[in-house]
Amino acid sequence: MSKRAFRRKCVPLTAMKVDPAIVQIFAENVRAEVIQRPTGIKLDPAIIQKIKQQVPIFKGMTPDCLMRTLGVAEYFQVKAGEVVFNERDIGDSFFVLIAGEVLVEKLRNGKVVELARLNAGHCFGEMALVGRHMRSATVRATRDAVTMRFYRELIDANAESAHVIYRNIASILANRLDESSEMLADLVGQQTAS
Repeated sequence: MSKRAFRRKCVPLTAMKVDPAIVQIFAENVRAEVIQRPTGIKLDPAIIQKIKQQVPIFKGMTPDCLMRTLGVAEYFQVKAGEVVFNERDIGDSFFVLIAGEVLVEKLRNGKVVELARLNAGHCFGEMALVGRHMRSATVRATRDAVTMRFYRELIDANAESAHVIYRNIASILANRLDESSEMLADLVGQQTAS
């Protein structure tokens, strides 16, 4: 294409209005292509079996699928007191806690409210997979922890793995909704009894 033809096809930048969300999504996609992901560590079959049995998000995966899924994970340690992610961060991954404990907390009316304490086998940050959400809470290690981080684009690249993980996320979120409904009903019951 000649320069003249190219100029005719281009829209002047001053005439374009770009949605900041589009720019952010584009930047995330470019970052996903550019950043080198650390290679996964080698896990022995006994650890793989333990993960399959104790981590609900992997329930129903074939051994080969689980190995491929774990192979794309980023493994890292979090020291006690360190933040894994903050409320309102943009999420592009979810985490599985392998060892240690984390605290899920939310800022409400200027006060930090503890929502949950999670230990080995629990996942967190999974809403980042089902939508392009900002993190709804802060997650902080209460003691030294080891996590596996799974990026959305790497999970989505494997249809078999994505199918199982998304199905299990739906189940996990449904259970959390049931628990929240029970807690809300209890609170409303306490208020009406007062």
